[in-house]
This record gives sequence, structure tokens and C-alpha cells, in this order.
Amino acid sequence: MLESISISSSRKPNVTRCYYIHGVATNAKFIATILDKMFPMEVSAKPMFGEYGLYFEGKNFALVCDDTLFIKVTARGGEIAGRVTRASPYPGAKPGFKISPSKLNDHDWLMELVEETSRALPLPKPRKKRIT
Repeated sequence: MLESISISSSRKPNVTRCYYIHGVATNAKFIATILDKMFPMEVSAKPMFGEYGLYFEGKNFALVCDDTLFIKVTARGGEIAGRVTRASPYPGAKPGFKISPSKLNDHDWLMELVEETSRALPLPKPRKKRIT
């Protein structure tokens, strides 16, 4: 649920900016449920802008937005996912596989999708050291 608002700046009276405000952020209980369903895989969740990113083997393979799991789209993941709906977790984002509650309960299917998606994704680039 996104709400759009426009705000005028007092410093620049002729400029109006549009902001999107999330009505609902992801519940920590939902994250715990997802991590439980992916056990024994070592999946971790990191907070990102009020939502969460899921990581497996050091790779970000999914986002959880508004209590919905979105797994990144890969060729092999598409073969496993089958007829799963694709949707964007937020405006402007790349579409991902929107995992329904019934599919979230299919442990073997979910584990295979996560493993194959992670395998297809590149490792993140190492961060450059900051010079202070």
C-alpha cells in the first residue's frame, strides 16, 4: 500500500517534490516465519529501508516487502517457479517472483528455488576501502 504526497519546499517555492510513503512495513514475525520455512539453509535477513533483503551464501536473492516474499528472477529459477506471478516489490523495482502463502508452505520447492536462484546470481563486488 503506497500513498503519494506532494510537498513544496520553503527554500525553493517553485519546486514540488513527490514522495511515496509505505503504509505498512514488513513485520518481524513474518521474517522469522520465512527464515523458519527455509531452515536448515543458512539464510539471513538484513533490514533495508523499512523492509528486508534475504541473503544466502553471501548473495542477495530476495526482498521482503509489505509481508510478501519476492525472489529475484533467473533463467533456472523460472524453470522451477513455473507459473508463479511476477511483480515489483515497490515502484521502479525489477519484477521478482511473488511467492504466495501456499507456495511458501511448499518447503522442497522453496528450497530448490532459493538454491538455484542463488547459484545463478553473481557474488557482490567487494567494497572499496574508504580513505579518511
